[in-house]
Amino acid sequence: MSETKPRALIVEDSPAWQEILAELLADEGLAVDVAGNLQAALALLSQTAHRLAVIDLSLEDRAGQNEDGLRVLEAIRRADPHCVAILLTGYATVEVAVNALTEGGAYTCLRKEMFRRAEFRSLIRKALAVAPASADRQPSSVTGALSPVAPEDAPPVLLVEDDAGWRTILAELLMDAGYQVHACSSYGEALGYLRRLPCVLAVVDLGLANSLDPRANRDGFRVLAAAQCSGIPAIVVSGLATPFDVERVYSEYGVFACLEKQAFQRTAFGRTVAEAVASGRAGRGQLAALTPRERDVLILLVRGLANKEIARELVISTNTVKRYLKSIFEKLGVDSRAAAVAVAVSAGLTPSSHQS
Repeated sequence: MSETKPRALIVEDSPAWQEILAELLADEGLAVDVAGNLQAALALLSQTAHRLAVIDLSLEDRAGQNEDGLRVLEAIRRADPHCVAILLTGYATVEVAVNALTEGGAYTCLRKEMFRRAEFRSLIRKALAVAPASADRQPSSVTGALSPVAPEDAPPVLLVEDDAGWRTILAELLMDAGYQVHACSSYGEALGYLRRLPCVLAVVDLGLANSLDPRANRDGFRVLAAAQCSGIPAIVVSGLATPFDVERVYSEYGVFACLEKQAFQRTAFGRTVAEAVASGRAGRGQLAALTPRERDVLILLVRGLANKEIARELVISTNTVKRYLKSIFEKLGVDSRAAAVAVAVSAGLTPSSHQS
C-alpha cells in the first residue's frame, strides 16, 4: 500500500502564480490543492487537513486593498492548526507582515518581487521539517518586506538575524530611521563586520541558525560579547529568549534593551534604537577621555570592587585609587560610583571586559 502524500494548499488568484507554486510544491512531494479566492479556500480547509499552505495576501484585487489572505490565516489557526502557513504577497507593508507573524501565526511572509525558486524550495523543506504546530503556535518569520535605500553617509548599524523575514523587516525599519544597515545571519559574518566597520549599534537575535543543532544554538551571545568588546551598544530582538537569557544579556553583556518578537511594536523599536545610539555616542565620547589606567580602574569599579580591592588588583595605593576615581568622575560628568558604573555599562564596559 502506497504512502499518502502530505497535502499543500495554494490560495492565489493569479493563474501564473498558481502554476509556479503548484510545480514547486509537487516537486517537494506534496499533493496540491488550489483555491482562487477566500470562499474556495475556506471550503478546502473544511474538507481536508494540510501540512503546508501558501497564501496570497490580496485575493481578487489588483490594487492591494483586499486582505483576504489574513482571513485565510485566521481560518487555518482555527481549523487546521498543524498547517504551516506562508504568506506570499506583492503588497504587504511592514505592519501587515508583522501582523501576519504575531497575530496570524504565519511561518513566514514572502514578497513576490523578491521571489527566487531555489530559495523557495529551501524554505519549503525547512517548513516541512518543523514539528507540526499546536493551536497556539508562535510565528517564526517574515521574509521579503520592503527595502528602502539609506544614504551612503548614514550611520552604520549591524543587524544579525538568521530569519530572512525578520532580517528584512528590521532592516527596513532601521533604514527608515536613517541608518545604513549591514545585515548578516551568522557569528562569523557579524565578527567580520565588527572588526572593519565603526557601527553605532548592533541589533542581534540570540538563536542564530546552526546546521548541527539549530534549536540549541545561541551564537547571538558571542555576537553580543564581540559588540561589547568593541564598545558598541546592542539591542536584542529574539523570539526564543528565556527569563534566564534576558537576565544574562543585561548582566553579562550590558545590552541596552531586550525586545520580544512576539510582542514586537514598530514605534517601540524605533524609539529604543534612537535611545541606544544616543547612549552609545555619549558613552564612547566620555570613555575616550579616560587614560588607560583610569579605564582599568573603571572596569574594576564596574566589577563591584572596593577601593582597597582595586588597589590590590592594580598594585597601587588606595590614595592613588581615590585620585583616579576623582578624575574619572570629572571626565564622565558624574558624582558617584553608581553613576560612573551606569555610564560605563551603557558604553559597553562590563565586568567581563577586564578578563583577558
